[in-house]
Amino acid sequence: MSPVVFESLKQINCAECRQGPLRHLVRECGVPRCLDCADLGHLVFLPRGDAALTRRSREASSLSAVVVRFDRRRRRYERRGLLVEDAALARAERACLADAEARARRRERDRLRRAAEDVRFTAAFAAEIRRLFPGCPADRTHAIAAHASVRGSGRVGRSAAGRALDEPAVSAAVRAAVRHVDTEYDALLMAGVPRFAARARLAARIDAVLDGWRTAEVS
Repeated sequence: MSPVVFESLKQINCAECRQGPLRHLVRECGVPRCLDCADLGHLVFLPRGDAALTRRSREASSLSAVVVRFDRRRRRYERRGLLVEDAALARAERACLADAEARARRRERDRLRRAAEDVRFTAAFAAEIRRLFPGCPADRTHAIAAHASVRGSGRVGRSAAGRALDEPAVSAAVRAAVRHVDTEYDALLMAGVPRFAARARLAARIDAVLDGWRTAEVS
C-alpha cells in the first residue's frame, strides 16, 4: 500500500526539522513531518487528471505516495495526485507521447459510445414517464428525462434505481420537475423558507398536477 501524504491548508511546520510551512506532509505517530524527514523528499508531485500518465508513473516508480487533501464542504479526503520518482515520471511521459494518437482515437470511440448509450437511456426514461404519467406534455416529458439522466450528475435518473427505471425513482424525477417548474418552490428557498417546510407547503399542489398527469391523455 502506498504511503499517504497530506496537502495542508494550514501553517504547519515539521516536528523534526522545524521546516515550514509545509505544503505536503506525512503524519507519523500523530505528528507532522516534512517529506525529507519522511524519506520522500526525492519524489516529485504529479497532479491528478491524466489517467494514463498517472498509471504509468506509478508502475514505473519503485516508491510512490498518494497525495490527499481534506475537502471541508464534502467533509472527506480527496485525492490530489501522486508523488513519484522523477525518472519514472519522465519514462511515463515518453510512453504517453508515443501512443498519444492511439489513445485519442480510443477516447473518441468511448465518447461516441457513451453518447449513444445516453440517448438510448434518456429515451427509455421518457418512455417510462409516459407510461406512468400519460398526461404529461411531450415537451415536459423529454425535458424531465433529459435532466434526470445526465451522466455524472448524481440526479435520480443516474442512481441505481433510476438506471433500472424503477417506478419510485422515475416518479421522484417527475415530482422534482413539477416542484421546480410549476410552483414557487425555488422562490420560497430564496426567501429563506426551510426546504422541508417549503415542500410540505406545496405538496398538495404538486400531487394535484401529478394526479392529473396520471389520468389524462395527451394527443
